[in-house]
Amino acid sequence: MITWQVAAHGPLLHLDARLSRALVHPDRASELLADLGNIQVAVPVLLVVLVHVGRRGRASGTDRWWLPPLAGAVLMALVPAIVIPLKELIARGGTPAVPPGTGYYPSGHTATAMIAYGSATLLLLPWLRTVYARRALVLACALLVACVSFGLVRRGYHWPLDVMASWCLGTVLLASLRLFLGRFRDGPQPK
Repeated sequence: MITWQVAAHGPLLHLDARLSRALVHPDRASELLADLGNIQVAVPVLLVVLVHVGRRGRASGTDRWWLPPLAGAVLMALVPAIVIPLKELIARGGTPAVPPGTGYYPSGHTATAMIAYGSATLLLLPWLRTVYARRALVLACALLVACVSFGLVRRGYHWPLDVMASWCLGTVLLASLRLFLGRFRDGPQPK
C-alpha cells in the first residue's frame, strides 16, 4: 500500500510531507544516528556475528553449522537486490534537506540496518543462555533500528514513508529468516 501511494502520488504523501516538515531538524546527532545504517557500519557487525555463530556451531558439533551464517549472509545480499530496483522503479525525490535527485524510496539505510542488526540478533538468540539476555538483545536491536530510522528522518535524508516501507520489507525478510532458522535449529536450544 505504501509503494502504491508513493508511486501514484496518493493522499498519504501529503501526510508524509507534513510529518517530515515537523520532524526535520538537521543536526550532528541525527546524522550520527543515520550513519549507523551505513553499509560500512552495519554489515561488519553482521559479518562478526556470522563468523562467531559459524565457529560456535562448528565447535559444538552442530550438523549444518554453516547454514545459519549462510542464511544471514544471503538475506543481507537480498537487500540491495530488492531495494535498488525499487528505487529505480519508483524514482521518488528526496526531502528539501537533500540535493535534488531521485532514488529515495525505500530507504536503503533503514533496510540495511534492519537486516544486518536483525539477522545478527536472530543468529545470536539460540546461543544466549537466559531469557533476560535474549530480551535485552532484541530490545537493543529494535532500539538501534529505531534510532537509525529517526536519524534518517530527522536529518532529512528520507521521508517517513521511505523508512516505513523499509520496515515492512525488513519485517518480511526477518520473519522469513526466523522461520528458516527454526526449521534447521539443531544447535543449542534456549533454556
